[in-house]
Amino acid sequence: MSEYILEMNNIVKEFPGVKALDGVSLKIKKGEVHALCGENGAGKSTLMKILSGVYSYKTYEGEVLINGKLMSFDNTKQSEEAGVGIIYQELTLIKDLNVAENIFLGKLVNSKGIVRWDEIYSKARKLVESIGFNVNLSQKIIDIGIGHQQLIEIAKALSSNADILIMDEPTSALTETEVDILMDMIRTLKAKGITCIIITHKLNEVFEIADSVTVIRDGSTIGTDSIKNLTEEKIINLMVGRELTERYPSIEKNIGEIAIEVKNLCKYDKDDDQKLILDNCCFKAHKGEILGISGLMGAGRTELITSIFGFLNGKQTGEIFIDNELVKIRSPKDSIRYSMALLSEDRKRFGLIIEQTIAENMTISSLDQLSSYGIINQDSVIHISNEYARNLAVKAPNVETIVGTLSGGNQQKILLARCLMIKPKILFLDEPTRGIDIGAKYEIYALMNQLAKEGTCIIMVSSEMPEIIGMSDRVLVMCEGRISGEFSKEEVTQEKIMIKASGGNKNES
Repeated sequence: MSEYILEMNNIVKEFPGVKALDGVSLKIKKGEVHALCGENGAGKSTLMKILSGVYSYKTYEGEVLINGKLMSFDNTKQSEEAGVGIIYQELTLIKDLNVAENIFLGKLVNSKGIVRWDEIYSKARKLVESIGFNVNLSQKIIDIGIGHQQLIEIAKALSSNADILIMDEPTSALTETEVDILMDMIRTLKAKGITCIIITHKLNEVFEIADSVTVIRDGSTIGTDSIKNLTEEKIINLMVGRELTERYPSIEKNIGEIAIEVKNLCKYDKDDDQKLILDNCCFKAHKGEILGISGLMGAGRTELITSIFGFLNGKQTGEIFIDNELVKIRSPKDSIRYSMALLSEDRKRFGLIIEQTIAENMTISSLDQLSSYGIINQDSVIHISNEYARNLAVKAPNVETIVGTLSGGNQQKILLARCLMIKPKILFLDEPTRGIDIGAKYEIYALMNQLAKEGTCIIMVSSEMPEIIGMSDRVLVMCEGRISGEFSKEEVTQEKIMIKASGGNKNES
């Protein structure tokens, strides 16, 4: 038997106008946790889609061997039968089905055509409990937050009894507590001899859990090494082909007058107007300021900015002032009229139209400026889309490429371009670098700084503590729907944020 459970040799994969993989090779030992690192568009997810049977063996060149045996998968079912499970970066759950139904989708236990629901729920309960996750198995996915949906995806993958488990950005939507649960679960899987392949841009997680690392850049294998021989700086250098001297670029800004003030904002559940989601939230944000909003998942961070933006349904009370003027915002259209833009945390569900082109997605909020007498000027659409694609370094053949074919990081850049085309005075960013590589993060941070320098008020929700601390001029912390703390850039620390996020020091002023 081969020393390696998985070998992928000289893999070449082409799409129209793009060579996504150019002779990539990968070798992984049984029971190993192997990290796959690289910038967005480097080819990591494409390589794993070949392994998982999404791309059949006739559509690429090269060899895939499992336990020394040559594989030729026509579809994902054959890959699953060979012991390969995958958790995609973009969730694949069916929104109108419940948790248990999603976990065993396509694998429903039945007897003579009759589904044995008791057995399905029993097995589903054991799976979610094995990853330390407490969830109502009868609850529909559409009513569950994205972080919990990620954990359900993990349970779903484990239901196939995989020998090789691929996790594509598995922690991108998880809280620190949930990440700890996942890391413990991966250690348990490793102890059972299950091989895990982790695609992640979070290098702290790579060093916490991985045994070895392969770096891919521009569709080619750059190198593989033991984690013991690597540092974060070395991996970054291999990924981007250059040194990044600082993760969070700084710039001299002049913070100006108040751009937006929120007074006594209360938001109630759309299905229960007695249940508070936001409780008496008050804050100010200034022109030229990056205001970070931190807190645990479920604290109300996303609900705060989407309520202000007119996106979240339900009864709402309180006041919003823009440039010292009391405004009424009933819908996102009102917000855009007041020069506000929102980048959603869930780009697939609330942002992109994946069947449409880059240009169509970028310009959808700016068509009034690109039209005359109700007729869209297509030349202008293409011209401005090309300009933003170039400035944001979107990797695609052209702006008429279908968005659904792009990597997650490039999709995020397209949504950011849509926001910027509005030329917002106030820009809400909800997890702006989720699923984005180190190099692309730096580019977005530099862009945020430049916008702030030009006077844009940026309000950023992020689950990444270093990002909040590194990029924010001031930090608000939320806990259970309330703003529980506020810190200047000079005084903020991870420890102070966590104390306020968990409800500590409530008696302090």
